[in-house]
This record gives sequence, C-alpha cells and structure tokens, in this order.
Amino acid sequence: MLSALQIRRRSSNKAFAAFRHLGALGLFFLAILDGTPLPTFGGPDILLVILVVSRRNPWYEYTAAATAGAVIGAYLTFRLARGAGKAYLDKFSGRRIPKLLKLFDRWGLGIVIASSAVPFPLPTSVFFAAAGASGKYHAPNFLGAVTLARGFRYTGVALIAHLYGRHVLRVLRHPTQYWGWLLLFSGLFVLLIATGILINRRAAEAGG
Repeated sequence: MLSALQIRRRSSNKAFAAFRHLGALGLFFLAILDGTPLPTFGGPDILLVILVVSRRNPWYEYTAAATAGAVIGAYLTFRLARGAGKAYLDKFSGRRIPKLLKLFDRWGLGIVIASSAVPFPLPTSVFFAAAGASGKYHAPNFLGAVTLARGFRYTGVALIAHLYGRHVLRVLRHPTQYWGWLLLFSGLFVLLIATGILINRRAAEAGG
C-alpha cells in the first residue's frame, strides 16, 4: 500500500511539474481542472505563487490565466450538471457531500461565491454542480459570480506573492504549520463576501 501511495505521489508531482513548465498556459489548464470533480488540492494557488515568484511574466498575466481557466472549469461542471440533473451529483462521493448540498440549498450562490473566493482547498466543484443541477440559476449570473470571486481570490494571492515572495510559497506548501493565520484570513474573506451578499439581498428586497 505504501508503494502505491508513493507511485501516486510521484505521478502527481510529475503532472504538476508539467503544468509548471508550461507557465501561464499550464496554470490556465490546471485552473480548468480545479473547477471539475477532479481534485487538485489547491494546485492553482500553489502554481500561481510559484510563477509569480519566478517573475518571468507580470503577476497580473498569471492572475488572468488562472481566473479564465477557473471560470471555464466551473462552467463545464455547471453545464454538465444542468444537462444531467441531480444524477450528476452522484459523481461526488464522501460523507460530507450531503452536508455540502444542504449548505447550497440554504445559501445558493452565496456559498458558491464564498468557496470560490477563499484561498483554501475546498470542494467548490460540488457547489458548481449543485448550481447547475438545481436549474435555478441562469448561466450569466453563475459565471458573473464565479468570475468576481475567483478574480478576487487570484488577484489577492498573486499580489501577496509579488510582495512577499517565497514566504507565501512556504505557507502554501506547509499549510498545517500556519493554520491559525489561514483560518483568520479565510474568515475575513468569508466575512467580506457575506457582507456583500447581505447588502445585495437587502438592496434587492428594497427595490422589489
């Protein structure tokens, strides 16, 4: 079993190295995968930091590539789930899935925005699929929410990497050593997003 885990780790490292070698294009494709049921474990954030720290290209070029890929990946999952309906959700396995779907039923696009914006590995593709399978949301509204959230996330990560360099890379590679700070920043992200959602909802109610 240990040898099987070692082989899997080596293959994942080789795949990540291939994405890294491609630069912004590799980041674009990795971000697409991140929006699908295939797990990347925060790969786009890590690769974004590595590429920004290398300073081969401007940081905003990598931000644009990551955001564009993330939106495409999210839309693919949304569209496939829209066509297949609730049956598409069977592709996701795990004991947490029913709880995640309950979160979506309660918060809708709010949980899509929050999970897309927080720079922490989360099962966001579950919410993308749930949004599509529910049939409640129009594609432009969904894409707008994902674009804003992912753009906000990757811009923040790239700017911090640009300013603080390898310190950010160390945090991403060993997140358990900095879990307190990660939870703090994640909480701030969620608070800001929740505040925006609440303001928009009240404005919509007042306008209606």
